[in-house]
Amino acid sequence: MTSMYHSTRNADACVSAKRAVLNGLASDGGLYVTDALGETKIDLERVVTNTYRENAAYILGTLLDDYSAEEIESCVKAAYKGTFETDDVAPVVKVGDAFVLELFRGPTSAFKDVALQMLPQLMSRAAQGAGEKIMILAATSGDTGKAALAGFANTPRLGITVFYPHNGTSEIQRLQMVTQAGDNVAVAAVEGNFDDTQSAVKRIFGDEALRERLAAQNTVLSSANSINIGRLAPQVVYYFDAYAQLVRAGEIACGDAVEFCVPTGNFGDVLAGYFAKRMGLPVGKLIVASNCNNVLSDFLTEGVYDRNREFFKTISPSMDILISSNLERLLYYASDGAAGFVAGLMDDLAKTGRYQVPDEVLARIQE
Repeated sequence: MTSMYHSTRNADACVSAKRAVLNGLASDGGLYVTDALGETKIDLERVVTNTYRENAAYILGTLLDDYSAEEIESCVKAAYKGTFETDDVAPVVKVGDAFVLELFRGPTSAFKDVALQMLPQLMSRAAQGAGEKIMILAATSGDTGKAALAGFANTPRLGITVFYPHNGTSEIQRLQMVTQAGDNVAVAAVEGNFDDTQSAVKRIFGDEALRERLAAQNTVLSSANSINIGRLAPQVVYYFDAYAQLVRAGEIACGDAVEFCVPTGNFGDVLAGYFAKRMGLPVGKLIVASNCNNVLSDFLTEGVYDRNREFFKTISPSMDILISSNLERLLYYASDGAAGFVAGLMDDLAKTGRYQVPDEVLARIQE
């Protein structure tokens, strides 16, 4: 059965995975989720014997199951064959008593390369079937921008504009973005921080009049941020593949639980680990690591999400975020799919800059 996707804020209007990838963001401002997440469990024995590309085809085919096997395999080949430093894509390296998943082996040295080499492939095939032109809008605090520009450059039927906070990225990241070659790419600096930039992009997506004008030109807006399920799904793969590497190295036995510690800003990377857990990966804990912009750490401890605080610029701009968009997906699943409840929380956040979840929802998240 094909999995259907709908907004975290309204479960009534369902779309296919391809349409969810093309839309990026639901029309009501919510993020696309599927209630089928975890119904099909991933076979760990198979994962352990697979190559990275085989695991990518297997797991993406499960999450985005209205793509044909041939479409997924061609996407995987285009995204990962010869584009990373090693065929492993993301090697696991032992450091002391811990293990580090090296996600910097892609063409722009950003961890987001893993997803942003794949997303243009998924979009291109979906757009081809729909006969539409796609305009990608992306907000970045540094890493996403160059990785998205490099991934989408000169892709047929797709254009991309990246917005970044002025003086809010590293100088290397800024130079990477503004020197990107391609006849379908554009970059713009925004006065403000990343949250201002991301909020402005979301308002563009919510502009109904603009959507109608673009539709008349057979053009739709979409996103390259992790709010797009096509950006999030490829990140699920490396959790499973990291686990497989540990098993093959004899560090754990197949079935043992592992913990993942994830530096977090917009909550996409660690949410991919939660998706992996729902799909059968033996995850003990997902440790959310924050810097001094610790709105997520406070929320996970107290159940109160409050962005009304001082914003700090640090040497890790991808973590300098006070509105962690992907947390909305976790709130949906932790509340047993209560879309109205999630819509209320997001309305509170928009109006007051804060919301509080009930004790039982917080307990599920902490578990």
